[in-house]
Amino acid sequence: MKNVLAILMAGGAGERLYPLTKHEAKPAVPFGGVYRIIDFTLSNCINSGIKKIFILTQYKSLSLNRHIRDGWNVFSASLGEFVEILPPQKRVSDTWYLGTADSVYQNIYSIQIENPTWIFVLAGDHVYKMDYSLMLNYHIKKKADFTVGIFDVEIQEASRFGVLEVDEELRIIGFEEKPSNPKPTPFDSSRVYVSMGIYVFNSEILIKELEVDSSREDSSHDFGRDVIPKMIKEYRVHGYSFKDEDINEPKYWKDIGTLDAYYEANMDLVSVVPVFNLYDPNWPLRTYQPQYPPAKFVFADEGKRMGVALDSIVSMGCIISGGKVVNSVLSPNVRINSYSLVEQSVLMNDVNVGRYAKIRKAIIDRETPIPPGTIIGYDLEEDSKRFTVTEKGVVVVQKEDFNFKGGVE
Repeated sequence: MKNVLAILMAGGAGERLYPLTKHEAKPAVPFGGVYRIIDFTLSNCINSGIKKIFILTQYKSLSLNRHIRDGWNVFSASLGEFVEILPPQKRVSDTWYLGTADSVYQNIYSIQIENPTWIFVLAGDHVYKMDYSLMLNYHIKKKADFTVGIFDVEIQEASRFGVLEVDEELRIIGFEEKPSNPKPTPFDSSRVYVSMGIYVFNSEILIKELEVDSSREDSSHDFGRDVIPKMIKEYRVHGYSFKDEDINEPKYWKDIGTLDAYYEANMDLVSVVPVFNLYDPNWPLRTYQPQYPPAKFVFADEGKRMGVALDSIVSMGCIISGGKVVNSVLSPNVRINSYSLVEQSVLMNDVNVGRYAKIRKAIIDRETPIPPGTIIGYDLEEDSKRFTVTEKGVVVVQKEDFNFKGGVE
């Protein structure tokens, strides 16, 4: 994989994930307790042997930059390895990044300096495990100019994705963005192939097409809307089906671009047998972990109060102090105080839940103090007056939602 360069797209505004993206870029949003969303794509790169990585940033990137600095300084410059953040520099244009294709085009000089044979373009906001070397081998075997990672979903879900039409050899012959009448796969009329936002290009062809796209006044300079449809007509483009070869079913892949998708992906982690396994020693997931003490569970007063967590992820630094946690994900340094109850929820770093509080089916943003006796998730109509409530009834709470001063006990 020495002739491979990976480019991670991490500059989107993340509007559909608001208010979690109020203060930071979407790839930097915490996920699964100790991770940031971008950690999964970066771990895939390292585990696949890709060690030349550009990260394209733009929107509220400070916390993302610091996370990369603190947690991903694992490369050897003397061996030609690097992870490098590339913000907009207006080097080939007088604009900021206008779209996904334009963001790569504006860094064309950096790409040419590395002179890769193949280029992976990857999204920094998806949760999945993929060995990119297998996709590259497929790309080479098919003698493709461009290969798209594809994933089959039920046809009623197609309107949320870019849908690809393929022939029986998985050569891509058509593309539609969020169609109302999608074309099914040639193998199952009830399912469609959607783009995963994972691309591998022959580098010379990518550079050529980006230069062409940059000159088009009618282009939005986006891979999905502009570059991919044009390349399908002119080049040999294949789909790489992301499947578990042992059971011939799709592997786990989640685009967590919405609050409901983000919540559901976190809840996937706390099932008894999770579809997405954080504990696989053969595919380590890396991140930056600050130096917190171990998690602690205190009070075991019979019939009164007990610090307990069931079917949950509890990160380091957490103290379950006489409260109860069920089917939830707790990020580092969370405190659950006496007689409180947290169910089916995601609590980010430094949340402090006061006594007798009750929280159900909620996302609590970092550093939010939950006052004693607060009830969240039991009356959505009432919750919507103070908090964000999603289409599927998930309550999203930030510290700005409380006019609260002082400590929480």
